[in-house]
Amino acid sequence: MTDTWTGQRTLGDSTVSALGFGCWAIGGPFSDLDGRPLGWGEVDDDESVRAVHAAIDRGVTFFDTADAYGTGHSERVLGRALAGRRDRVAIASKWGNVIDEDRRMLVGQDASPGYVRRALEATLTRLGTDHLDLYQLHIGPSIQDAEPLRAECENLVRAGKIRGYAWSTDDPARAAAFADGEHCTAVQHELSVLHDAPELLALCERRGIASVNRTPLAMGLLGRRSADRPAAGADIRTDAPDWLRFFTDGVPAPGWAARVDAVRDVLTSGGRTLAQGALGWVWARSERTIPIPGFRTVAQAEENAGALAIGPLSADQLDELAGVLA
Repeated sequence: MTDTWTGQRTLGDSTVSALGFGCWAIGGPFSDLDGRPLGWGEVDDDESVRAVHAAIDRGVTFFDTADAYGTGHSERVLGRALAGRRDRVAIASKWGNVIDEDRRMLVGQDASPGYVRRALEATLTRLGTDHLDLYQLHIGPSIQDAEPLRAECENLVRAGKIRGYAWSTDDPARAAAFADGEHCTAVQHELSVLHDAPELLALCERRGIASVNRTPLAMGLLGRRSADRPAAGADIRTDAPDWLRFFTDGVPAPGWAARVDAVRDVLTSGGRTLAQGALGWVWARSERTIPIPGFRTVAQAEENAGALAIGPLSADQLDELAGVLA
């Protein structure tokens, strides 16, 4: 662990754990209008609640969800888990997708300013809270069309409904457009040892905002998933859309699996698991990063949270990995 490692990050005016937990997987099965899976398969809600509690007990104070995840189910389960613990954590959610809770489907998108408040009120009800610490645009309208959404987020800050907002996007121009807002406190974007994002990290440094990192474990490729442990059932990795490049038919794509093999020794040095090493790489890239790996079990929660006690990789390890991946 580095001498300056505190295990904490800044999110707006708040301090949160440097590790967040992403709550996509605990939403359970849901699909698009064509019936293609968008979730991570069946879940045990009681186990999900126990996993959230295990994370909090180990110092995790940031949880990221979305109304789309399980078409509201993730928010409901997280709200249940945080009952009596709300003042100990920061909650982030997202809007933009239109959900059908009864059919467990995403049925469209809505980028209108009027939809922002309606979606937020539904999210707050499911979570059982009166405010969000971070509210994030979850779809990709044009920058011009997003400007009124940013303005509406400022209205929600003034109303006390949210503390800050962000755009979940891998496009630096879109991220910068939202970052122009007074209370934009983060960008959510993809980041892992297999997929760096130097432009977005530089933006976060310049603007003094948090870098919230989805897929820090490459959707399980940098964790427990291998050809011997394929994804199955109603799992998005079994019928992967084009943007989900790490998996084919439920198993790691060969080229990506080879990259994991190339970095495994460095990531697992110092007693780390592969997942803990991957999280350590994200922390070493920038003091703004907050990786949000997914979870479905207490064991996964304990392993991921255990990375906080080890901290970031060293500068030498970062350089060694850069050389391997080059």
